Amino acid sequence: MKKFERHLALLLAVVSTLTVTLSGCGSGSKAGKTSSITVGIANDIDSLDPNKTVSAGTREILFNVYEGLVKPDKNGDIVPAVASAYTISEDARTYSFTLRDGVRFQDGTAVTADDVVYSIERCADASSGNALAPAFSQIASVTAPDSKTVVVTLNDPNSDFLSYLTTAIVPKNDTDLESNPVGTGPYKVVSRSPQESVVLQKFDGYWGSSLTDTKGTGATPASIENVTFKIITDPDMLVTDLKGGSVDMVLHLNSSQASQLGSGFTVQEGTMNLVQALYLNNKKTPFDNAKVRQALCYALDRTQVFEAVSDGKGTAVGSSVYPSYKKYFMPELADKYPTDTEKAKQLLSEAGYPDGFSFTITVPSNYQQHVDTAQVLSEEFKKIGVNVTIKGVEWETWLNDVYQKRDFDATVIGVDASTLSAPALLSRFVSTATDNFINYSNAEYDKTYAQAAASTDDAVKTESFKKCEQILSDDAANVYIEDLPDLIGMNSRVTGYTFYPLYVCDLSGLKLTDG
Repeated sequence: MKKFERHLALLLAVVSTLTVTLSGCGSGSKAGKTSSITVGIANDIDSLDPNKTVSAGTREILFNVYEGLVKPDKNGDIVPAVASAYTISEDARTYSFTLRDGVRFQDGTAVTADDVVYSIERCADASSGNALAPAFSQIASVTAPDSKTVVVTLNDPNSDFLSYLTTAIVPKNDTDLESNPVGTGPYKVVSRSPQESVVLQKFDGYWGSSLTDTKGTGATPASIENVTFKIITDPDMLVTDLKGGSVDMVLHLNSSQASQLGSGFTVQEGTMNLVQALYLNNKKTPFDNAKVRQALCYALDRTQVFEAVSDGKGTAVGSSVYPSYKKYFMPELADKYPTDTEKAKQLLSEAGYPDGFSFTITVPSNYQQHVDTAQVLSEEFKKIGVNVTIKGVEWETWLNDVYQKRDFDATVIGVDASTLSAPALLSRFVSTATDNFINYSNAEYDKTYAQAAASTDDAVKTESFKKCEQILSDDAANVYIEDLPDLIGMNSRVTGYTFYPLYVCDLSGLKLTDG
């Protein structure tokens, strides 16, 4: 019997408590019973293996299960995690880490330097399916000079590489994380029922639990014992289940959904930390013509999207960096294409489409914000003779057809960042990038990105990354819209939710109030 199955067998007696309504959880906690909450999410996770995840929704859940040598905190800083300290050489080629004492995996075994070496090498293996594999291909060597030290040496200088070392540290002897997920985070996976639920349990051996001062570590021991993520693909049912008590918290509501919640519920507002856009397949006719792409940009009045999707809220973006990346965000690019119907028609005529054209927007139907946005775009583009067919698909179909096979005309989606670095958002537009799902190809962009990645001068690097953003905007690689507001609906007795500058749901800070 596998470890994962043994965990499941041991927990059969308590699984029935995991979907208890919040009133039961609160009083149960006072009486010494297991505290539990159920969280509603719009789509299933795509993998329990952290190196194979694609969906931002999967990463936000696994954030609680896996940790790297370092991890992001709520302020956007990268802080020590499995490592207690690190140094970076002046030439930004050598990264040295001292491992933290007392860190254990969720199966009870101690984390060793060999586990860390294995985890990093696993990420560098292109066959692992890890989207970060191209970044890890920069590694010349990973060594463990002693039991407490790991040294990562790069082929070329890269002052951004620390952000990639948030990648999960996993046991060297665990070759099947899909069926036996084991990390070092404050929660461990105890069961998964595809298309139904993922159940997490507090990890009592979490290293953060033994610290008297967690400041600067990003470590918060879990308070709530059990968390069930319930997959609810019908947007209407998310609110119905929350109001009915079968779920206690719902992630990523739109304003219409949030407005249905009355007394007894709390809605917290942040931002989704993503770039929502009409992403265009740059290899497909007519989107292989920059003038056509620019015409669509001029045709859109994005305030219509704001009003329809989020009651006028949202932050306009004009390229592929969202506002939380304050160092790189260029708000002026949102004004590059003011609404100008005549200019849009002129560009279409110059491109050979004086009478317009038709195309299909493929959109994941479980994300109501993106569906609503596609409907607004359809109406906006009619003004310039462009007709849109909206094709709603299941999330798994979108991942397969659009993201992996690149078989689409256009799609409305939000692209987030897996790490707190400019490359996490901009590397996908390099012509050879494996995650370049829009098939963007621009020699000037490739050259500028390479210059940014190679520079160790922060000012030069920042300037080059901003030039990349400018190129994407000038070239109208996509029709950029906004960073959406993020609304979290909760029973009022759930407290402690914290927004991060990344797409993260940190469960460790959640608490249940008495009453």
